[in-house]
Amino acid sequence: MSLIYNHLLSLSALLLLIDTVLWHLAPFKHRVTRVGVRLVLFVLFSAIGINAGVNPLQAPLFADDRVAQLGATALGILWWLYAARVLTELIGLVLMRRIGHSGRLLQDVIGALVFLAAIVAAAGYVLELPVKGLLATSGVVAIVVGLALQSTLSDVFSGIVLNTTKPYQVDDWIVIDGVEGKVLDIDWRATHMLTSAGTTAVVPNSVAAKAKIVNLSRPNNMHGVSISIQVPNHIRPRRVLDALERTLQGSSRLLSNPAPKAVLKEAGESMSEYVVSGFIAELGKKSEVRNQLFDLAHRHLEAAGISRRLDGVIEPTTRARTLLDEVKIFRSLSDDERDQLAQSMVAQQYAAGQVVLGLEEVPESLMVIATGVVSATVPDGAGHTEAGRMGPSEVMGEQSILGDTPSEATFTTLTSCIIYRIDKTLVRSYMEQRVEVGRALNKLQAVRTQNSRMALIAKPAPIKKGGFLSWMQKR
Repeated sequence: MSLIYNHLLSLSALLLLIDTVLWHLAPFKHRVTRVGVRLVLFVLFSAIGINAGVNPLQAPLFADDRVAQLGATALGILWWLYAARVLTELIGLVLMRRIGHSGRLLQDVIGALVFLAAIVAAAGYVLELPVKGLLATSGVVAIVVGLALQSTLSDVFSGIVLNTTKPYQVDDWIVIDGVEGKVLDIDWRATHMLTSAGTTAVVPNSVAAKAKIVNLSRPNNMHGVSISIQVPNHIRPRRVLDALERTLQGSSRLLSNPAPKAVLKEAGESMSEYVVSGFIAELGKKSEVRNQLFDLAHRHLEAAGISRRLDGVIEPTTRARTLLDEVKIFRSLSDDERDQLAQSMVAQQYAAGQVVLGLEEVPESLMVIATGVVSATVPDGAGHTEAGRMGPSEVMGEQSILGDTPSEATFTTLTSCIIYRIDKTLVRSYMEQRVEVGRALNKLQAVRTQNSRMALIAKPAPIKKGGFLSWMQKR
């Protein structure tokens, strides 16, 4: 019988070794499988140990064999630790399924309590130590350790509060105590963030629990974006606000609800501050949209004859010439050539909602937007899809210049606009003199063709109604 017991004890130890190897080396992709294998091994370990005479609820009785007595005592203690480990894994599996990654901290705290209970149980049942005295002594030690680790314990319990209330989660962009970054991890002591500068910021949980937290990722489909513009005080605010309203209409990435707005924030001694704000759907596009808004604001203010310098004046007679400096396709022309071209430009006013260039139309001139916003739409089979919006210094009708090709889009004004027209033959003459003009027109046409394709691809597929509701609508 002693030989059988020794073999059973050896088999129990072998199961512990197998569990350790499988947990660290086995290629289990799913955590459920790993925990399930560990649970099965624990049940086998318990069954073999009990058959070998190892009862975790009492001290082993192998008085005749000291080696077996020592082995059984060790396995009895290991049973309690093994049980604590399996229970911790099961609790962690439940927490991860219910509250996700933020359950790690709570799992660690619960795991520590479970292991503490297992150690006390092993000391009382297997080693038959006086648990009451041990608990009393450990209580005094716990008070001393608690006072010594007061700040650390504050971080731990603050971390539990943060994981329970969830003001932020992993992968959220947040601002804590003036530090902005992406949350990488929330452990028992601190919150780790990746800042926009590429550095790692570690904020203690106790500081985060007391600080003002701004979560930039919530709600997840609506994120604010704003820019600040300063304009001299002598310019009438209504003129500035009208130009900034056209700036907002010129960006198709801003959500229509809530509606974007432009407001006069503050009037100083010499300069007034205006704020343009709106909302976008993707947080990752925030910097790109802000840059676009700054560029649009500059162009629309300049198109309205508004200078942002105290001593700057934009004369109406030079607007056509100034506009040519901003048109990319004419950047290769000399100053004299631009002066001559500006004299041949003819201005035409459009009200909001007018069609400037229709689909399949072949214009006789190149059109340059001086003020306002124009929307370009392309046919999609069932209607029209907006491919983009255009503002001051952008051109239309380049296909007609290159080869008398009809327009593939419909260009409609969203606001009142002033558009300059340049005769087609004059533009072609500059193309013959300057190869760069033709290259710029071809590049512009290629970019717009690609944008049209992307707009059609990005358009969501229509939802087809079916079933009982569709049958009712046909009746």
